[in-house]
Amino acid sequence: MQKVAFNFFATDKAVQEVLRIAQENNIAEPILRIRVVPGGCSGFQYAMGFDDTIEEGDNVFEFGGLRIAIDQFSMPYVNNAELDYVMDFMGGGFTIRNPNVSGSCGCGSSFSCG
Repeated sequence: MQKVAFNFFATDKAVQEVLRIAQENNIAEPILRIRVVPGGCSGFQYAMGFDDTIEEGDNVFEFGGLRIAIDQFSMPYVNNAELDYVMDFMGGGFTIRNPNVSGSCGCGSSFSCG
């Protein structure tokens, strides 16, 4: 069986912010886990947080000392997506630019894929 090649990207701003948060929390070798979970009014939501381990079957991407782990279920939904950290007048936050999204809810907290 041929393994499918997936991609995921992270901007320098996103990596720097995750590493800053890891340092504040005394996490020496951060692993950021990104998951797609069922929920919200459009079908799916993103979940992010630090993890202690890489699981068998995870797709792992490395950016400047940060490892990002994405499980097998989530990977097709975020293939070729990009994690970014943006600042605006209301503050800052992480966002995922995802070319696989076909629709989202009015509040922007969930999405659907076509």
